[in-house]
Amino acid sequence: MHLVKKIEIIANAFELSKIIEGLDHSGVHSHVVIRNVAGKGLRGTAEDLDMTMLDNVYIIAFCMPDHVKAVVENIRPLLNKFGGTCYISDVMEIRSTKCVASL
Repeated sequence: MHLVKKIEIIANAFELSKIIEGLDHSGVHSHVVIRNVAGKGLRGTAEDLDMTMLDNVYIIAFCMPDHVKAVVENIRPLLNKFGGTCYISDVMEIRSTKCVASL
């Protein structure tokens, strides 16, 4: 087991490619995207939106702790400009890095 950082981003689907590019530029090359996310935040509910272009996405990625500064530097400007939110937390990865190398 080892400590990694979990990055969770909720943003407008229209900006997905820019966010993924920001993660890649930060050294985070793996992610999961869940589309058509709805919920209630500071701006109200997302279910009220009629246009598909305005659907939200939920992006989950993991990185080593030393990549977090680069992630924040690349993602924060996008979220400030286009909206959205990002949470970064400590989690434990239980997969052994030795097993991955042998596959």
